[in-house]
Parts: sequence; structure tokens; C-alpha cells
Amino acid sequence: MEVVPSLESYAGPNDKHTWLKWTMAALIAVLNGYAAVMMYASGEWVFALLDLLVVSVGLYVFMNKKTYAHRYIFPGVAGMVVFIIFPLAYTIGIAFTNYSGANLLSVEQARNYHLKKSYKVAGGEFDFTLLKGENNQYQLLLTQDGRHFVSPQMTLMDNKARSLAAGQGPVNGAEQQVTLSPLEGEPGLPAAPIREIIAHKTHLSELDLLLPEGGIQLTMSSLRKFAAQKPLYTQLVDGAVLKSGVMLKESNLLRDNQSGELMMPNTETGFYQYIDEQGHFVGKSVAPGFVVAVGWKNFTRILTDPGIQGPFFQIFIWTVIFSTCSVVLTLAIGMVVACLVQWEQLKGRGFYRVMLILPYAIPAFISILVFKGLFNQNFGEINLFLEAAFGIKPDWYTSPFLAKTMILIVNTWLGYPYMMILCMGLLKAIPEDLYEASAMDGAGPVQNFFKITVPLLMKPLTPLLIASFAFNFNNFVLIQLLTNGAPDIIGASTPAGTTDLLVSYTYRIAFQGSGGQDYGLASAIATAIFLIVGALALLNLKLSKADQL
Repeated sequence: MEVVPSLESYAGPNDKHTWLKWTMAALIAVLNGYAAVMMYASGEWVFALLDLLVVSVGLYVFMNKKTYAHRYIFPGVAGMVVFIIFPLAYTIGIAFTNYSGANLLSVEQARNYHLKKSYKVAGGEFDFTLLKGENNQYQLLLTQDGRHFVSPQMTLMDNKARSLAAGQGPVNGAEQQVTLSPLEGEPGLPAAPIREIIAHKTHLSELDLLLPEGGIQLTMSSLRKFAAQKPLYTQLVDGAVLKSGVMLKESNLLRDNQSGELMMPNTETGFYQYIDEQGHFVGKSVAPGFVVAVGWKNFTRILTDPGIQGPFFQIFIWTVIFSTCSVVLTLAIGMVVACLVQWEQLKGRGFYRVMLILPYAIPAFISILVFKGLFNQNFGEINLFLEAAFGIKPDWYTSPFLAKTMILIVNTWLGYPYMMILCMGLLKAIPEDLYEASAMDGAGPVQNFFKITVPLLMKPLTPLLIASFAFNFNNFVLIQLLTNGAPDIIGASTPAGTTDLLVSYTYRIAFQGSGGQDYGLASAIATAIFLIVGALALLNLKLSKADQL
């Protein structure tokens, strides 16, 4: 009787390699745990959670014999989660925040940024020179209006060592306050190069220099100057009692040392803002801001803000028209050309096939830039020919209609070879008997094309046409390189052009906004694009299934 080995006998490596497997798993777990801790410490808790989730599931799948079969599909599933699902979920999450060029930080980061601000007080500015002695000893030489002051020799720590020491608590053996003394004559030490100042900038910026006259305190204001300045804001950790008797327990409360006013974070706008005696927000916001949740605000802006609503729907309609026309034109030309190059009576068919496929073989960005030069309004060959032949000189880049026509021409040139290749392959599957029977009935080439070729090609082409529509819906490279969305839409409150597609419109809002990059609004539009493309794809699939019934 033959004994069939069970699946468990193939479920993993031999026992002698088990220690190696567990060692590698432990090493991976430790490294990714460290990476997750570092990401969480830097405020990127979402990425830390993703790292822990993917690695934990991966270790379970690869270390458990019961999940042996799943390890073959896990890399693909993990890649889909990391590169598709997570970016999509992260983008949707950003759409519900005020994340922008002016609101990039957390509340704590914004507070610390404000606490580093300073303002100048009486005492003026001093030029300083770093003097280097033996055994890594340094002196500071300050000069103002012919007066010279020098510090005692001291040991300075470089930026890295100073940062590490500061992270471990108070730094011992490094005084923060240094009293200067007048200098008569020449300094006894040579001047250090600028790279020494840069290398010790962290320590130098923490020094408080005291002048012998008046006890004026100086701090570093630039790489070559010390100035009499004080912190602009002071944090009131225990809160404050206002003149009206209102008690504020806000730990992020800051006091303006110049005016004595108080300001606190406004969780509705995402900025620090001054408050009045009743604790109400007054005055303008103080940048930079911080990220807060705004709910559906970005989505309602798309539907209610006239400066966004009008351009959005105008660009959406043009995007649908562009995608539809691109699919129809490339399909029509590609199908006709495929039928012609398959015609047996045509001599040199191989040469024509190679020449007609060349637009598809050349990188798209090169072809787009070539067409950009050809359509140049003043020196392009197309306008030179039209002016010589017909006396016209179209404004391809300034007229919205002509710019859209130019885009469709270029995209048709780039896309028809793909459709031609598909149709050439599918034409081989059509039985010749159908054309012979049609010829016996007296049908000509045109009738055969519309009655036999087109119907038999459309069904297998339908999924590819849907994919082509989705691709053209997000054809960012063509718009960015050819027109960059121009000409602009008048009255739009965000960067928007008449030739922009939704994807390029989103890009311009995210990275080219004059008022700061609005990532939240761009993410809301990207979410809308995802929903629209998904809905159109489902609709096309249902229609294609209905046609097959």
C-alpha cells in the first residue's frame, strides 16, 4: 500500500533550519519595531500603524504552518494594501482636514515654532567672530562701533553632540550665560572659518552673552551677528485668569511679550489667534497653522464656492468630453487603419505596419514636446504651413476651443497605434466565411466593415475601451506638458485652466496655489475623481453585460 505524504510534511523547511527561520523573523520584527517607534515619535503614527500591521501579518503568515498556502499571495496582497488601499484611504482622510501649505504642523509643533520667535530690544546688533584656540577651546569676539568685547575661553559642542546631549536632559559643564569683557588691543587667537560656526551653531544659538555695562543680554541672530533680543512669546503652562475673571486652563496659551496680549490655538481655523478679555478670538491668525479636522468643509466648498464650483463642473464636463472623444477617435482610426494594413491586395503591408506603430514606440513625453513646438503660434511648422496655404494663423494656446482641439489631435496621434494593434489581432479571429458569404450577397467593403467587422470587434474591445476611458480621464502627462491647463479660467479662486482635466486641476490646487498649497481641497477633488471614475466604470460594465444578453 502506497503512503501519500500529508501537506504538513511540505509545510516548511527542515528542522535543522528552524533556528535560522526564527532568527530572521526576530530580526525583521526588531528592525520594523524600531522603525515603527521612530515613525510614531516623529508624529507619523499612521505609517507606524501600517508598518506594524503589514509586518505582523507577514510574520504570522510565513511562520505558521496552517497559513503556508497564503504566503504565495501575501506579497501581492501586501503590495495592494501599501500602494493602493492605504494611499487611497490616506487621501480620503486628508480630504476631511485643513492640511495645506499654511497648516502642516501639529499643535505642539506650531507652539514650539512660535516660542522660538524673538524681537529686538535696546542694545543693538554686534558683529561676532569665532576665535579658535588649542584643545578645542573657543572665544567669541563681538564688535560694535569700534568697541570690542571678548568672552572667556570655553568648550563648544558640535550640532550633533549638542542635540544628543539636549535630548538626554540638562547639559552639564556647558554654561548658558557668558559674561563678556572689554578687549583692548588685538585678540590672541586666530579667527575660525565659517564652517566652524555652522558646525557649532546649535550650541552658539543657546548662549546668552551679557555685556559688562548695563547687563544687556545678547543672543545669536545670524551666522555673523549677536543681538539684544528677547523671546516674542512665553507659554503659560498653568493657564491664566483674564481681567474679566474668565479662567483659561489652556496649556498651549501664549503671551505676547511685546503687547502683553494672549493667544491660543483656534481648533476651527487651525491657527493661533489672539483673544479678548472674554476669551473670544479676535484679530488675525498667526502663521504657521496646524492640522485640524474640518469635516465635509472641503466637499461643500466644491459645491458652494462660486470660485471653485464653476471651474470644477466646467473642468469635469471637459474631462468627460476629452475622454470620450479620445476613445472614439483612437478606436475609429485604429480600426480603419488595422483593416487597411490587413488588406491582402495592399503591397508593402509590413512597412506600413511598422511606420504606423512608431507613434506608440516613441516615448509619449517626447512626442508631446515635439507637438508643442509644431503648434507654436509664431514659429511652429503647422502655423507656418496654414499661413502660407490659407492665410490663417490659429491661436492654439490662447483660444480655449483651439487648445482643446489641439489636445485631441495630439492624443489621437498618441493613442491610435494601441487600438490598431488590438484590432489587428482581433481581425484574425473573424472567420473568412462571413466575408465570402457577404460577397455572394453583393455586399461591398463598406457594408462588410459596418455589418461584420465593427460588431464582432466591439464585444471583445469593450473592457479595453473602458480601461482606455479611465486612462484618458486621468491623462495628466499630456495636459501638463502640452498646455499646463492654459488658457486660465477667469474668476476662479483656485488655479484652473480651460484645458485642465480633473487630475491636473487637482495637482495645481495641491502644488501651485498662490495662497498656499491646499492639500485638503485637492484630496477632496481626488476623492471625487475616484468615485466618478469608479461609477463610470461600473456603468460601462453593466452596459456591456446588457449588450451581451
